[in-house]
Amino acid sequence: MRIIAGAWRGRTIDAPPGQATRPTADRVRETLFSMLASRLGSFEDLRVADLFAGSGALGLEALSRGAASATFVERDAAAVTIIRRNADNLGAAERVRILSSSALALPPSEPFDLMFADPPCEPGSGTAAIEAVQKAGWLAPGAWMSVETSRTDDVAPGALSIEAQRDVGRARLTLLRRR
Repeated sequence: MRIIAGAWRGRTIDAPPGQATRPTADRVRETLFSMLASRLGSFEDLRVADLFAGSGALGLEALSRGAASATFVERDAAAVTIIRRNADNLGAAERVRILSSSALALPPSEPFDLMFADPPCEPGSGTAAIEAVQKAGWLAPGAWMSVETSRTDDVAPGALSIEAQRDVGRARLTLLRRR
């Protein structure tokens, strides 16, 4: 996998071995970041969270594009090791925080400006991620959240508003916003 744009454009990142994690395909990441760029304008100085982080590709892509910091939430130990190594290899360790825990039981934190959630492809997993984020208060007012699910799995937005949905291959990208 490669970083698509920004300061680290073209740099490779590793993915965790085995089938425990499912990295977001390059085409899906390109579509997602295009959708976000048209709405945000810039990623400069954003506080980003990457839930169900896997390789950390989404949070690292945001850092490459100028985000101030990224918090990665991942419970798989092998994936946590890969995220740490990817951040080190990109020289981003000082801008990264890794929480080795479930993304469905988030600890208290300062709110984030942009959140990525790529939960396991199980019915209702996107809705569960949205509920966990809202319960923990992890989204700042006006913040954006992207949720990747299977194409057939709609999400319930709770108190967030759905701003856009796009199907890319077998994935569905849903962009939500906290008003």
